[in-house]
Amino acid sequence: MDTPSREQDTEDAVLEMGITGMDDILRGGLPDNCVYVVTGPPGSGKTTLAIQFLLQGVREGERCLYVTLSETRREMEKVARSHGWDLSGIDFCELVTSENNLGAAAQLTVFNPSELELGETTEAMIAAVERHKPKRVVLDSLSELRLVAQSTLRYRRQILALKHYFAGRECVVLLLDDESGDRADGQLESIAHGVIRLEQLANQYGAERRRLRVIKLRGVPFRGGFHDFTIRKGGLDVFPRLVAAEHHAPFQEGELASGHKELDALLGGGIPFGTSTLLLGPAGTGKSTISTQFAVAAAKRGMRAALYVFDENLSTFHTRSRKLGIPVEPYLDEGLVSIQQVDPAELSSGEFAALVRRAAEGSDKSGRPARVVIVDSLNGYLNAMPEEKFLTAQLHELLSFLGQRGVVTLLTVTQAGMTGNMQSPVDTTYLADNVLLFRYFEARGHVRRAISVVKKRSGQHEQTIRELTVTAHGIHIGAPLEAFQGVLTGVPTYVGGEIEPRMEKGSA
Repeated sequence: MDTPSREQDTEDAVLEMGITGMDDILRGGLPDNCVYVVTGPPGSGKTTLAIQFLLQGVREGERCLYVTLSETRREMEKVARSHGWDLSGIDFCELVTSENNLGAAAQLTVFNPSELELGETTEAMIAAVERHKPKRVVLDSLSELRLVAQSTLRYRRQILALKHYFAGRECVVLLLDDESGDRADGQLESIAHGVIRLEQLANQYGAERRRLRVIKLRGVPFRGGFHDFTIRKGGLDVFPRLVAAEHHAPFQEGELASGHKELDALLGGGIPFGTSTLLLGPAGTGKSTISTQFAVAAAKRGMRAALYVFDENLSTFHTRSRKLGIPVEPYLDEGLVSIQQVDPAELSSGEFAALVRRAAEGSDKSGRPARVVIVDSLNGYLNAMPEEKFLTAQLHELLSFLGQRGVVTLLTVTQAGMTGNMQSPVDTTYLADNVLLFRYFEARGHVRRAISVVKKRSGQHEQTIRELTVTAHGIHIGAPLEAFQGVLTGVPTYVGGEIEPRMEKGSA
């Protein structure tokens, strides 16, 4: 068998970006000894990504060079301090226009200034590379070279010359492009080995959304499509698009019982692990209470439950749970229950999927994989999405991922209206394995609640409609409402027999 040469080893090697989500998208990192373009408008995160790339090289003991044509080192260090970074391990080459060029003596009249400026800039850049011999190089930014080159042909030839020069230096080069000026019809993208595009989207309400896409990466089966990311202290946090088929994990089959005899009987024993359950009904019918019941039941069995609350603040959630006899505080201290309030105006769908994924894998701060995930409510998740039409596809991937890891997922959906023909914000009943339907109905001058199981894919369940009451002692599920017909419409008809159970005093 032939022994791989050093040159072959270099070609097959990859350099990690230093951004976990980015390396996942790139299947490990950037192939060595190539030139890449990172493009995007100002403010999209190019400089932050580039610094993280160089800092990763510093951690691995590599020489790193940042060539800047627009920002000074002082400006770069100010950015670094905001993230808590130390740039002392990175070599800088400042090619920022000197203040001497502002004088009258610098205004040439015989030669075109750009002819000299381009040559001087290129020579200074090459001299810095020869002096430092870096493994990682960042050139910020190409817009300056484009303006100095003036013509498209000259600019393309200059980039090709730089590419051929770096090809013999066994280093990885990131060329940052802020897309200002004439972009030369994408000719730069055809020259580079790979192209990564960053975008910043402004919504009509809420924080801006950022996403990235790997446009090309020769010889690498990268993860395509758009991937959300955010910039926070410490750099870019990238959330790779979730592909459920890549995350299958074996789990022990069984059912999660709620610990409530009548509710478990209605469900035919409980909710099977690895399934999703939709709790569907108007506001105030008990959906959140039932889901909290399952979270506490899981915690009592030593399993972690992760709750994501969109529609109420945490103090209200704690107060409500405590007054209904389902306190969660003891399990919060033990790490068996985690509750995170989600602001849909500040969160992208990709970031939310990443939060849930990390909880299910146990890679979040809890460190314990969640066996129960509750989203309260799906209406809030819908509002977190800038492209509403893609909700079903993203939700399908998320539910499939959780199902393959054996997680019990509960999703509450609030329907518009109180009685009669109520509409859901999106039809997701076909995605869920189980569906619990909640309704208001009136009887004897009182507003009552009803609960029924209308779907359970993996087993038998009761076909009855039962009354649900919620008191300070918890939930109570009564006998089947056989004396009524049309309960699910909200205005039932009395068909005879004893009306039981009677309205309990103090019920909600």
